[in-house]
Amino acid sequence: MHAYLDSGLGGVPFAYKGLTIGLYSDLDVRGRLVLLRLDLNSPLDSAGMILDDTRFRMHSGTVKALVDEGARLVVIAHQGRPGDSDFTRLERHAEVLSKVSGVPVGFVDDVIGPEARRRIRSLGPGEVLLLDNVRLLSEEYMRADMETHASTIFATTLASLVDYYVNDAFSVSHRSQASIVGIPLLVPSVAGPLMHLEVEKLSIALEASLRPKVLVIGGAKLDDAVTMIKQMADAGNVDVVLTTGLVSLLFHAAKGTRLPDHVKTVLEKRGASRVIDEARQLLTGPVPVRLPVDYRVEADGSIRVEPADAITGWPKDVGPATVDEYREVIREARVVVYRGPAGVIEEKPFREGTVSLVRAGLESGAFTILGGGHFNTILREIPEEIKERVGHISSGGGAMVAFLTGRPLPGLVALGESYKRFMEG
Repeated sequence: MHAYLDSGLGGVPFAYKGLTIGLYSDLDVRGRLVLLRLDLNSPLDSAGMILDDTRFRMHSGTVKALVDEGARLVVIAHQGRPGDSDFTRLERHAEVLSKVSGVPVGFVDDVIGPEARRRIRSLGPGEVLLLDNVRLLSEEYMRADMETHASTIFATTLASLVDYYVNDAFSVSHRSQASIVGIPLLVPSVAGPLMHLEVEKLSIALEASLRPKVLVIGGAKLDDAVTMIKQMADAGNVDVVLTTGLVSLLFHAAKGTRLPDHVKTVLEKRGASRVIDEARQLLTGPVPVRLPVDYRVEADGSIRVEPADAITGWPKDVGPATVDEYREVIREARVVVYRGPAGVIEEKPFREGTVSLVRAGLESGAFTILGGGHFNTILREIPEEIKERVGHISSGGGAMVAFLTGRPLPGLVALGESYKRFMEG
């Protein structure tokens, strides 16, 4: 998955929605101050320790390549959202990034204040400094367009200190925020290799000649799931939808399937009432939306399989008959996109559905895209020789959804605008 990232600086400008976007191979970074936007947002335990270093590993090749080229590297990132329990400073992130990349990474508990500016100016070639959580600044989190973000104190301060900006944070590039869209309007800005890889691989899923396209969608994010199905269907980017997880129970409710009260309660807590009408419309739309015929449930301390229209326990995975039916659909696919798990994969007995459906995609010969870090857990249970057939594991949740539904990603649009302003011709 990371061969491109380990290959050093390389590539040529690429096109995105009529825009030209440069790669950092276009730049001579030796001795120059380079501002690098990464997405290091990761799950934390109750003590604030980082539980999963996947995103650090995905970005490590970018950091090492820029350091090897002699850049004076300033890294910006975020963790959590203001008010949430995982909203923290980034000192531990610097430690993990240093360990994973093999490059010493300094840290300053400041973003644009005097100490941050002093430390940035004092960087030598090949040195790396991680600034503190950019979301400590309210300007980063306000709703605004590119030009407004470019006029913020945050964007103008950092832009005045650096020579170039590199965005390697595809997973947050669906957001219009100062660190994503403001700075590119002020300095020459390009895409990092992970960003380029995401665009390159996800674009394959949009190729009109690859049919049928199958979306396997699960998890518990009901609003996101309904939006993704609707927009992919409207854009003609999906031919069959296979629902799993809590998403499938929403569609069963929309269909009128009898569900027990405890399942209805969970659906309501997840906001089912906001999207059930849309789900009902999708069931009668031009793109087939398939629902599970059975579930693996937990009841009275035991695990059993129950029909979808006669659930009594807690449905925690799709059942074997559903897997068999879905496997037949996947076998004929040319593209399979997976978004969200089919069951409660944190509990080993309820991973079987997700493992089986992912394996079906890999064995089908289709181009497979796995959307979400939780699929790393699933891939550990699949033999290496089959695992190697994964087409792409996307680092982006919302960004992947936006890309596959055809919506412009503000982060990429900003890089295209920067290319026109500073690099064209």
